[in-house]
Amino acid sequence: MPSAFQFQCHLVLIFLAASKGETRYLEVRDAGEDDPFLLLSEDLKRELSAGQIYRRSLRCIDMLSIEGQFTFTADQPQLHCATFFIGEPEELIAIHYDFVNIDCQGGDFLKVFDGWILKGEKFPSSLDHPLTTSQRYVDFCESGNIQRSIRSSQNVAMIFFRIQQPGNGFTVTVKKNSNLFPCNVISQTPSGRFTMVIPHQHRNCSFSIIYPVVIKISDLILGHLNGLFLKKPSTGCAGVGDFVELLGGAGLDPSKMFPLADLCHSFHGSAQMKIGCDNTVLRMVSSGKHINRVTFEYHQLDLQETETRKENSIEEFCFPSI
Repeated sequence: MPSAFQFQCHLVLIFLAASKGETRYLEVRDAGEDDPFLLLSEDLKRELSAGQIYRRSLRCIDMLSIEGQFTFTADQPQLHCATFFIGEPEELIAIHYDFVNIDCQGGDFLKVFDGWILKGEKFPSSLDHPLTTSQRYVDFCESGNIQRSIRSSQNVAMIFFRIQQPGNGFTVTVKKNSNLFPCNVISQTPSGRFTMVIPHQHRNCSFSIIYPVVIKISDLILGHLNGLFLKKPSTGCAGVGDFVELLGGAGLDPSKMFPLADLCHSFHGSAQMKIGCDNTVLRMVSSGKHINRVTFEYHQLDLQETETRKENSIEEFCFPSI
């Protein structure tokens, strides 16, 4: 049975899994017509690419992965609502308030959070985000018309809201902006390929996959300067300013996950690892002195997969939890 963390993540990713036939993640889909998530067909996406604006109503708990205009109108007091936004890895989320009618003095609120937060755990973690936790919240009741447009720092963002008076609500327009150097990313799918590049920036970047996966790193360049690779310690990554680590755990926050492996040597080839955790994160730590790059691919772990691969493999982790 899925953990509580997996169940919550299923709620925000369920339509993505369903559209790709990931049946392991359909076991919580039994709401029929009352399912709070709207599946977007390829035909609809093609129509929208012609310049049409997609519009629909929001539910109290909802998930959006497409641009458009979205309206929430309370039909009863709604005390604990959230909308999760997700884009492709190379996209940023832009949210603009078109219309807001809530009672801030009566206890209503409408807040944008730069990232995702579930049960107190944040992505990106506080260690990996350029803003402090308090700066990542934008409260409409405090900023009002001063800040009607908010842009995320990564491919995910969310809105928290409480609306107690029936008939009150808000309308937002969501757009995607290009991000030339994606840093912190939550994957929409359980399989894919990605290259993370940090060009002379002192920052940490995490790529989160909310599935048990097999991950294979095929190319890693660390400490690249003037065409030469700097010599690294013979063992371990202690004291090294540029390295990649693999993390696994049952929550959303990479800083609270278990370190599975450190990589601090540049290489061309393959290093493979099976990670049966609820969440897998590849995290690059960069000193800002060099151009660092890592290329990796991943696919959902087949629980029946037991054969030993011939590639360079690392120990398997977290299998008791799945």
